Amino acid sequence: MSVAKPHVSDTLKIETSAARRGCSNSALLRIRILRAVPGKDPVVKSGASRKGRLTLTLACEPGTYYATATDYRGRPVKSRAVRLTCTPGSGTPTPSPTPTSSPTSPAPSPSSPTPGPTTSAPSGGGGSVGTAEENEVVRLVNEERAKGGCSALAHDPQLRTAAFGHSADMAAKGYFSHTSQDGRSFMDRIRAAGFTGGSGWAENIAKGQRTPAQVMQSWMNSSGHRANIMNCKYNLIGVGVAKDSSGTLYWTQDFAAR
Repeated sequence: MSVAKPHVSDTLKIETSAARRGCSNSALLRIRILRAVPGKDPVVKSGASRKGRLTLTLACEPGTYYATATDYRGRPVKSRAVRLTCTPGSGTPTPSPTPTSSPTSPAPSPSSPTPGPTTSAPSGGGGSVGTAEENEVVRLVNEERAKGGCSALAHDPQLRTAAFGHSADMAAKGYFSHTSQDGRSFMDRIRAAGFTGGSGWAENIAKGQRTPAQVMQSWMNSSGHRANIMNCKYNLIGVGVAKDSSGTLYWTQDFAAR
């Protein structure tokens, strides 16, 4: 069983989720969000489900929060505490998912990508990291950043591994969330890919757009996602795209400053 630490979406909601892993039986899963204060920490939101996975949201108030999850046997797990400032991306900078409606003028789907080489790429994007579609997203990101006076992002092999892994996982398991079905956050995935150090991170995801241009338009039309793309403190990016069995594309961008 796992529980994700709370974070703030671009709709200014505190969000966390928990999941029971490797369990074939149906059982009650309960989540509580607590606020850290002097004395006994109050429970500010709780919920329960028998579906093996549950997400809770509540209106944000600045403070330090953590989450606990308990299954029917009473075995608790606890997330790390995180200070939230009630700005998009506070805690773990992951804005809410982009709209998943199909584009009005669909283009032919690109072929299903496979993980690319893990050598370094130049700061302008492209190079030997990722697929052609992924590198086109990097190019378009850097084109937009140049308009806003931000430096170009380098396509980092480890961030690309994390991004592609999440897109492939969503495509294979049929879900759409910044939190993996095993409860991992995007920071967990970035660290698991071998990325160390850094002073800032963010993630954008999207589903259903059929070309790099269409997914970039969706992100740039969303304030939270656009804020990540246009954040001048970031200097690295990883882009991953994967296709499910029906041909739907799942897109992930991971950003970092190092």
